[in-house]
Amino acid sequence: MKKIGQFIDSWFLGFYRFIRLFTVYFLKAYLARIFNGFEGVKGAAVVKMYQQRGKYATIFVHAGVVSVMALGVALGPTLIVDTNQSRAVISSALGNRIVFAEGQDEAKVLGETVTAQDVMTLTQISDKPRSDDVEYEIQSGDTLGSIAEKFGVSQDTIKWENLNIKEWKTLKVAGKILVPPVTGVVHTVKSGENIYSIAKKYNADAQSIVDFPFNAFTNDETFALAVGQRLVVPDGIMPAESLISPQAVTPIARTPDAGSVSATGVWIWPATGRITQPFRSWHKGTDIANHDGGPILAADSGAVIITGWDPTGYGNKVVINHGNGFITLYAHLSRIDVVNGQSVKRGNQIGMMGSTGRSTGTHLHFEIRTTNGIVDPLTLLK
Repeated sequence: MKKIGQFIDSWFLGFYRFIRLFTVYFLKAYLARIFNGFEGVKGAAVVKMYQQRGKYATIFVHAGVVSVMALGVALGPTLIVDTNQSRAVISSALGNRIVFAEGQDEAKVLGETVTAQDVMTLTQISDKPRSDDVEYEIQSGDTLGSIAEKFGVSQDTIKWENLNIKEWKTLKVAGKILVPPVTGVVHTVKSGENIYSIAKKYNADAQSIVDFPFNAFTNDETFALAVGQRLVVPDGIMPAESLISPQAVTPIARTPDAGSVSATGVWIWPATGRITQPFRSWHKGTDIANHDGGPILAADSGAVIITGWDPTGYGNKVVINHGNGFITLYAHLSRIDVVNGQSVKRGNQIGMMGSTGRSTGTHLHFEIRTTNGIVDPLTLLK
C-alpha cells in the first residue's frame, strides 16, 4: 500500500509539472504571436504614413482639437462647484493675496477690504490696453483729473492728445475729447522718422514702443514705419510741455542711517493698498494705490543710490541697491525720507506715497531690477 501511495503522489506531481510547463509554453507562444502581429501592423502603418508624408496630419490635428474642446465642455462646469471653491480659485490666481473670512463675502487685499463681487468684477477686466483713442463726451461734473482716473491714464496724456483745448478748468458739457489707450503720447509718423528717433523725441524707451501690442510695422524685422500712421509711445513726454502733476521735493534724512547692512533675500510689501496695475510688457512694475497715502518701506536692506525728481515720469523716486544683484525703485513719492549714500534696513521708511510725475492718483510704482532685466515684483514679494 505504501508503494501504491508513493506511485500516485509521484504521478500527480509529474502531471502537475507537465501542465505547468505546457501552460507556460503555450502562453509564451501565443503572446509572441500576438506581439509579432502587432509589430507587423505597426510597421505597415508607419511605412504607409511615411509614404504619404503628412497627408493625414490635418485629420489627426483636427481630431485632437475636437477632443480638447469636448473635454472642456464636459469638465468645465466642475471647475467651480460652490462659493468656497470659487474663492479658492480666485485666491490662488492672485497669488494667495486674498483671504476670505469664513461666512463673509469680503476679502482682505494688501490691507484694504473689498467685496467678493468687486473681486469677480476685477477678474473679468482684460489685461490688454485699448488699440486706439476713445472719443469721450464730457459729462456734468467732469474734470481733467476725473476723466484721467476713469480711463487709467495720466492727465498730461489727455492734455497732449487734445491740444486744441486751452482751458481745462472749465470743460464744456457735451463737448468731446480723445482719450489715448495708455499713459504717454500718440504720435503721427513723419517722413524720415523711426522708432529710435521717436523714442528720443518723447524721452521714452524704443523697446516699449515695440512691445505695445497694437503698434504695427511695415517690416517686423527692422520695425519700419509708414508715413502717416499713428504710433502709441507708452510713457512718452511731449516736448516743451510742463507736467500737471506736483513737482520735486527735497530729500531729507528723516530715517537714520542703518549702518552696515546686508540684503536678506526675503522681500516685504513696500506699501499698503490695492494693486491697480500689474506688471506688463509695457509697464515694468507694480502699482499699489491707497487714496490715504501712507509710508513707503524698503522692501529689503540695502544702500540708497538715487533720490529726487525724475523728469521721465517717475516723479519723486528712491532707488536702493541691495548688493545681491537686485535694485528696487520706488516712484511717485510725495516725500523722500532718505538721502543718497545712506543705508536702510528692510522695513525702514524711505518716504510717503504720493502722485508726482505722470500719475493719475496717489499710488506707488514699484520695480525690482536684476542683472538680467526687470522682473515682476509679485513673483518675489511675500
